[in-house]
Amino acid sequence: MVDLTRDEQGKVRARLLDLVPGRSKKAYADWLDDRGEDFRKKIDVAALDPFGGYMSAIDDQLTDATAVLDAFHVVKLGTQVVDEVRRRVQQDTTGHRGRKGDPLFGIQTILRAGAENLTDKQQARLLRAIESDEAHEEVFLAWQCAQQLRAAHRARDLAQGRRLAEKILASFHTCPIPEVARLGRTLRRWHCAFLAYFTTGRANNGGTEAMNGIIELHRRLARGYRNRDNYRLRMLLAAGGLTR
Repeated sequence: MVDLTRDEQGKVRARLLDLVPGRSKKAYADWLDDRGEDFRKKIDVAALDPFGGYMSAIDDQLTDATAVLDAFHVVKLGTQVVDEVRRRVQQDTTGHRGRKGDPLFGIQTILRAGAENLTDKQQARLLRAIESDEAHEEVFLAWQCAQQLRAAHRARDLAQGRRLAEKILASFHTCPIPEVARLGRTLRRWHCAFLAYFTTGRANNGGTEAMNGIIELHRRLARGYRNRDNYRLRMLLAAGGLTR
């Protein structure tokens, strides 16, 4: 559990609040319930990854808070879809998994990158691989859809980003590529939390991921922990969660 409160300049000052065992609605809801009503009333925004248990806990315990689907996890879902389409088309066209020399296998890293980061050489390699077989058009279309997700979250103007996100919600679920259509249905189920990113000043789980990095570092430095209480206290000390 991480406090992602912004300071006077609008910068997030992440602070670890607690470590709770288990990834479930009950673990999250029980922790919030134990904090008391005064604590819960102070929470305006709750950033989360697309896990239904967390959403249910927020609906139960944080009725006045705005749930925001984390941008990193949304973009990651798009990248996973591209990988799934590439592997399926690879299997359908060659009858085997990717091997050295296969066009789609050779561009798998390029397909995971943002279009804005590709060099001219990489763009040329991408086009050659797609044009080598008509069936590869599915992969290119899936990649373009993933780039739309990136573009929505990278838009400097939040209003423009929201318009792109609304187009995604209106179109992805009708895509003839089954993997993209499935992603579209997922985003439509999460549409309120998905669009909330653009009305909460880009609220996200970046601070939480940074805390996880600190936790993993100190766990490795200690060569692991046998006692959970000692582990919890050491991580709270390392990540600023102990105030007294």
